[in-house]
Amino acid sequence: MSYKIIIPARYGATRLAAKPLQPIANKPLIQWVYECAQQTQAEQIIIATDHDAIADVVRGFAADVCMTSTNHASGSDRLAEVVAQRNFADDDIVVNLQGDEPLMPAEVIDQVAANLALFKQANTATLCTPIQSSEALIDPHVVKVVRNFENFALYFSRAPIPWDRDGFVQQEHPVSADLHFRHIGLYAYRVGFLKQFVRQSYSRLEQHESLEQLRILYYGGVIHCDIACKVPGPGVDTEADRIAVERLVNGK
Repeated sequence: MSYKIIIPARYGATRLAAKPLQPIANKPLIQWVYECAQQTQAEQIIIATDHDAIADVVRGFAADVCMTSTNHASGSDRLAEVVAQRNFADDDIVVNLQGDEPLMPAEVIDQVAANLALFKQANTATLCTPIQSSEALIDPHVVKVVRNFENFALYFSRAPIPWDRDGFVQQEHPVSADLHFRHIGLYAYRVGFLKQFVRQSYSRLEQHESLEQLRILYYGGVIHCDIACKVPGPGVDTEADRIAVERLVNGK
């Protein structure tokens, strides 16, 4: 099984300025993500950015960089530009490794690519982990997923799903580790489907929940969603996140 990794690295993050360049233990965030990717079985790793400052830093640690538009609404749109520029084949598998995930285990990245290769009926593969606390279950920043008996996604939501009718009426927010799952924002696509996906109109569900993957389900796409073989470390969205990750990598 062969696959490629594309790491979208946008300069204009709203909650943390110039996020890919933010330092973590004397290395920029984007370099940490790239070094995670280097530990995988991917045949090619490309960093896709919209800013010369990021491109210069990426070239400094000898990574392959692809310049892309500043107008993309999502990482998937940026991936689609890269696969067009590089003339990837429609049956190639590409993994969207977000540029703010410096502690994503290599085994997990390989897993999502392998799952897409294995499940031919799926257009996309992604992963999840069991939710362990009521706080996470009701947190709208924690995206939840409900799956069927074959581990294909039925729905994603920021709301606590599936809803425990009796427990939630009593305001107890009970968690079931075999029912409540947190979605990990790691995707594997076949290139042909990725091209189709970014041409589709936004769905009402996607806009309502602000979850891009709902566009796939809305138009009848199939998403395989296995439980991750390892729990990823935290991502970086804010300065507080950056400090927390730096403490982790420093062993503090």
